Amino acid sequence: MTTRLGNYITGQWINGDGDGQLLYNAVTGDPVALASTQGLDFAAVTRYAREKGNPNLRRMTFHERGNMLKALALHLRKHLDTFYTTSYQTGATKADSWVDIEGGIGNLFANASLRRKLSNETFVVDGESHNFGKNNTFMGTHILVPKEGVAIHINAFNFPVWGMLEKIAVNLLAGVPAIVKPATVTAYLTEAVVKEIIASGILPDGALQLLCGSAGDLLNHVTSQDVVTFTGSATTGQMLKAHPRILAENVPFNMEADSLNCIVLGTDVEPGSADWDIFVKEVRKEMTLKAGQRCTGIRRIFVPENRMEESWKAIAQALSQTVIGNPLNEKVRMGSLAGETQRREVREQVQLLLASSQLIYGSLDSVTVVDADATKGSFLSPLLLLNETPFNNSAVHEVEAFGPVSTVMPYNNTDEAIRLSKLGKGSLCSSIVTASPSIARRYVLGAATHHGRILVLNSECAKESTGHGSPLPLLVHGGPGRAGGGEEMGGLRGVKHYLQRTAIQGSPTMLTEITSIYQPNAKGKDPGKHPFKKYFEELQIGDQIITEKRTITSEDIDKFADLSGDHFYAHIKTTDFKGTMFEKQVAHGYFIMSIAAGLFVDSYDKNPVLLNYGIDELRFTKPVYPGAEIHIRFTCREKLPNDKRVIEQPEDFKRGDDIDKGIVKWLVEMIDETGEVTGIATILTMVERKMP
Repeated sequence: MTTRLGNYITGQWINGDGDGQLLYNAVTGDPVALASTQGLDFAAVTRYAREKGNPNLRRMTFHERGNMLKALALHLRKHLDTFYTTSYQTGATKADSWVDIEGGIGNLFANASLRRKLSNETFVVDGESHNFGKNNTFMGTHILVPKEGVAIHINAFNFPVWGMLEKIAVNLLAGVPAIVKPATVTAYLTEAVVKEIIASGILPDGALQLLCGSAGDLLNHVTSQDVVTFTGSATTGQMLKAHPRILAENVPFNMEADSLNCIVLGTDVEPGSADWDIFVKEVRKEMTLKAGQRCTGIRRIFVPENRMEESWKAIAQALSQTVIGNPLNEKVRMGSLAGETQRREVREQVQLLLASSQLIYGSLDSVTVVDADATKGSFLSPLLLLNETPFNNSAVHEVEAFGPVSTVMPYNNTDEAIRLSKLGKGSLCSSIVTASPSIARRYVLGAATHHGRILVLNSECAKESTGHGSPLPLLVHGGPGRAGGGEEMGGLRGVKHYLQRTAIQGSPTMLTEITSIYQPNAKGKDPGKHPFKKYFEELQIGDQIITEKRTITSEDIDKFADLSGDHFYAHIKTTDFKGTMFEKQVAHGYFIMSIAAGLFVDSYDKNPVLLNYGIDELRFTKPVYPGAEIHIRFTCREKLPNDKRVIEQPEDFKRGDDIDKGIVKWLVEMIDETGEVTGIATILTMVERKMP
């Protein structure tokens, strides 16, 4: 009896009713599982996410959520063998599966690391604060708070693990739960990963739900606090985006659609050169990895007209060396398509392309495979097409065969390459292979309006480059126009899709209490003792001291110039200052900063301050001349946790890893005898936590 896939909803695994959809092993054609969501209460699913999952996540701070993602990534790495075994049934090779599985887990790690850029609060202060009053009593800033809804992810079949993990990593860090609806054809791999996620107990109740089958009337239950994301065909995406409920509730809809991505061979690249080989290798890789089933795959290849024959012959030669067959065979470099439906659709789209292009490599009807039966598995030969008049044929820029298919086309100059790239009407990514900075600059600035990402590839970066088809978690993934107009990932940019930005106004003191970040001109607090004598948890935001004064002398400036070697003319008292910005000899800004440290640092005794961690936002706002009296207003501005490192190997242990500590940001205001600020900085110290 064929196994039924479970749906994880409302805190339990539930099978759908009815016959369901039968899913097959893409390599052997054997049945794998039945998938069904028939009979499920989708209203209850969304309600459970909002009423259970959302409050559970919102109560956690960004640092707690980040550590949760890190713990989840570490847990999933322990089960890679299970995931790889299941992944082979989708037709994916080891390399394909690595991108999908370990690439997805890598997204968890990358997003977990973003916690260090965020406060240890349930909200985030966004951007700079603004003073609106002459007397410094009225100001404004922005905060970001998690939405009170749910993230609904409708994913594509080609990356059943990465597609889920790269999205939930972002919404979970933001504090919003997810309902994941993977494409049914490969949902059995997604289910295997979700089983491990739920079994780990790492996520709070309601944070993640899974639907293996039809989405039913799920979108009928969305509200304005929800976010819907979609990855797949542009046609399906546009249909979902126009859903009456989404329009009525103004639900944010992030679409990442398949697009006609392109690669350009620069006019400077000669046959036989290192960059020529890189170009050929990149095209072959993008055509055969995941059997070409990638939303970022290269569909259009633009080559200088005088290099056309040499280029397509080199690509064809590279493709001919690609071993196709059973992914379990170590010699195989390209597996099958995800299923028979996908193979049939690719063949239909190729037929449309052949109306204006010609097939120069591969076969629509036959393919040689290793350790497999080509008639039972969903195998397809790589197909390289040629279109010699790309400006006169629209199909090659509009029809996408979502498989190992790409078309070579000529261009005469970089401006033509830019025009051709734009005929795709919006793409997820483009690449150009060139060693010429001028060609690269012209292409990037010309093509950027129509692409979400552009890779400039050559021998300088090729060894470390992740490649044309690999979006990175800290960079945006998406594109304009046909590509959907959305942005996934992108570091903090992606997280903000799930947060509500709100402007708050009031006095500096009030906003300091609300944001837990000291705002300039707020009332300081008497710390009771020098702040450097306090442990991390004892410090309060707003703890403030006013230091003694120090008179700056010309001799001080001369000594600092000799000690530092900085003899800039403005620091030399014999300089003729006529026509300069200064009246007379001026103190070095760094000397004033050093004086500041001498004024606010307390005692020769050991204290909880472990070290100076750095300086941010140092500005010198007014010249300091000999005779000025400088004092410091020193305020505890912000506190951030500093997590202990996870030590996997004893030899990785470093001194200090065993100390519980945090990072404290201090506002340093350097003030002269007139009461004006001459300099301002934020210094960071690493401060020990008090032992229990």
